Amino acid sequence: MAASPNVITLIRLFNRCFKQSENTILVKGEDEPVYLPASNQHPHNQIVFAHGFFSSALHEISHWCIAGKERRKQVDFGYWYEPDGRSVKQQQAFEVVEVKPQALEWIFSIAAGIKFNISADNLGGDVSPTAGTFENNVRFQAQAYIENGLPENALQFTEVLTDYYGTRNQLLVDAFRQNKAATV
Repeated sequence: MAASPNVITLIRLFNRCFKQSENTILVKGEDEPVYLPASNQHPHNQIVFAHGFFSSALHEISHWCIAGKERRKQVDFGYWYEPDGRSVKQQQAFEVVEVKPQALEWIFSIAAGIKFNISADNLGGDVSPTAGTFENNVRFQAQAYIENGLPENALQFTEVLTDYYGTRNQLLVDAFRQNKAATV
């Protein structure tokens, strides 16, 4: 029987995988997510995920997997973030930069045996007229990762998840077909 997903296990799996090799730990946060590079106060880089949510942890890990070495030296990888309530134009810019992280999050979700929800992350703002395109772009990127290979850290973490949760046979291109994800 496969293990059920919980954040304590996820933290343990991530930290075992990357604490030594990348000097990076996963931390359960109580507020908004943030990436904090190592400092005098904290000897390890920290991926702090929101409110103890498993999906938030997977999402923040996906951003870390994509960020290069220089971006990992900056708080939140030096990315901009417009809070909830974005205009259509701001939302479309958000969707462009979120395709790869959400594709990785979808892969991690399948690897951990949980449902993935595509997130527009703009509950109080305008709906993008390209929301359907965004979902398709995330789907196509996830399929491309499965067919062509994942970034190195993402591959390593996916293998850890699939080994632990017994889901290796579920990471197929067909897992990312239409209607396999919910949109929030």
